[in-house]
Amino acid sequence: MCNLYSITTNQEAIIRLFKIMNRYVGNLPPMPGVFPDYPAPVIRNTGDGREMTLMRWGMPPPPRAGGPPVTNIRNTSSPHWRGWLKPESRCLVPFNSFAEYAPEPNLETKKKDVVWFALNDDRPLTAFAGIWTEFKGDQGMKSKPLPGPHLAYAWLPDHRAERQLSSRSILSNAGDPDDRSGTRHIDARILVKALQRQLRDDALKIVARGADKKDKAPAA
Repeated sequence: MCNLYSITTNQEAIIRLFKIMNRYVGNLPPMPGVFPDYPAPVIRNTGDGREMTLMRWGMPPPPRAGGPPVTNIRNTSSPHWRGWLKPESRCLVPFNSFAEYAPEPNLETKKKDVVWFALNDDRPLTAFAGIWTEFKGDQGMKSKPLPGPHLAYAWLPDHRAERQLSSRSILSNAGDPDDRSGTRHIDARILVKALQRQLRDDALKIVARGADKKDKAPAA
């Protein structure tokens, strides 16, 4: 499960690629390490056009399960997530690279390496599919809680492929704000399942490996 990524491409490049009309992120510095509960740029559709705004990474967990905010949503059939699968709740989460822990400890350090993945060594800009909501609870550290409401997001990953660690976790269209085909007559759960497509085996490349939890290499 990926709980770490980077977004280091400048704001203007994000705006050009995703054809953003409005932005509410202020000055957006490079973020070589985005962890759960961090605010990060997210793209969504609104009545005034496509916009980029800051949201915190983590959605409200199922009430019975409790626990911390959910960053990766595997079971899109769960009734808890059903209401957020419609197009108005979909979003795109721009990133340049993301990290997974290696399955086995490093023989020298005795710790699991942090393995960074990207589309290639240049770390071109791309996006995860996700969903977003208004989180009315507290976020932040327990010692310094940040009262809600917050805009919050989570990914819709596909973790079936374990061949290259566990990192085929990008969905191509499930969170596309523009993809509204058939949504008036098709159950949102069925539509999202149909749109989920696993990446090709050669679509990702390991671009860094070691102890560093920040991908400091400049993005193209």
